[in-house]
Amino acid sequence: MNRFYIIVPVVLLGLFGGVYWQHTQEAEKQAREKAVAVAQAKAAEEAKKAAADRQSREDTDKRAAARLAEDKKKEAEKRAKWDADSAHIAEDTARYTSQADESSKQVTALEKQLADLRASKKTLNEEAFSAAHDVEALLIQRRSAEMEIQRTTEMVAHKAAGVAAAP
Repeated sequence: MNRFYIIVPVVLLGLFGGVYWQHTQEAEKQAREKAVAVAQAKAAEEAKKAAADRQSREDTDKRAAARLAEDKKKEAEKRAKWDADSAHIAEDTARYTSQADESSKQVTALEKQLADLRASKKTLNEEAFSAAHDVEALLIQRRSAEMEIQRTTEMVAHKAAGVAAAP
C-alpha cells in the first residue's frame, strides 16, 4: 500500500497534466481565435473609420468646392454689377458734362443778349429822357411865346386904347 501512495498521485498527476495540457492548448487556440476576431473587428472598425473619414473629407471637399464656386459666382455678380454701375455713372457723367457745356454756352449767349438789351434800354431811356426834355423845353417856349403874344396884344390894346382916347 505504500506503493499506492506514490503511484496513484503520480497517475493522477499525469492525468491532470494531460487534461491541463489539453486545456491549455484549447485555451491558446481560443485565445488566438479571439485575438484574430478582435484584430479582424479592429481592422473592420478601422476600415469603417477610414471610410467614414474619407467620406467626410470628400463631403468637406465638395462643400469647400461648392462654397468656392458660390463665392466666385457672387464675386463675378458683384464685379458685373460694379462694372454696370461704373458704366452707368460714366454715361451720366458724360451726359451731364455735355449738358453743363451747353448750359454754359447758353448762359454766355444769354448774358451777352442781356448786356445788349441793357445797353439798348439805356439808349432808349436816354432818348426818351432827351425827347421828354425837348418836349418840356418846347412847352416852355410855347408858354413863353403865348405869354409874349398876350403881353404884345395887351401892349397893342393899351396903345390902341391910348391912341383912341387921345384924338
